[in-house]
Amino acid sequence: MLAAADTFRAAAIEQLTAWGDMTDTHVISHEEGSDPAAVCYDAVHSAIARRADVLIIDTAGRLHNKQNLMDELSKICRVIEREAPSANTQALLIIDATTGQNAVIQAEVFSKAVKLSGIGITKLDGSAKGGVAIAVAHSTKAPIFLAGLGESAEDLVDFDPEIFVDSLLPQ
Repeated sequence: MLAAADTFRAAAIEQLTAWGDMTDTHVISHEEGSDPAAVCYDAVHSAIARRADVLIIDTAGRLHNKQNLMDELSKICRVIEREAPSANTQALLIIDATTGQNAVIQAEVFSKAVKLSGIGITKLDGSAKGGVAIAVAHSTKAPIFLAGLGESAEDLVDFDPEIFVDSLLPQ
């Protein structure tokens, strides 16, 4: 299941709903501007009722300069812990390879708001090499799990450090 808890960004709910349609995955959402923690509450209970194996919650965590969003992220974590205390939860920070050094600041603030489990880096198929991923992983002490190599569901792959280093430092 998917939960559209990024209720602040225009079209975020529609974008996640489109991904749900493409992957035949049920999406829990509320209206734009609604309480993200309420979306998570409903999504957790729906996932439990449907006996879903995995619930992916999309949040607005990347906007580190908005303290209210960081506070909301912490609130979301508290709701999940309270409503599904035995769940195996992971908090992943997805960074854009084109972000540059700003990603380090984003990651540091994000990891203060939640217990960061790992990192995903997207847009590695473009001209950006994503070298900032090393700095982000180092500053947060979190492993890089995922690499986005395109725009289809199949393009999200396990991160391979050898391929990554080879792309950064070609022969």
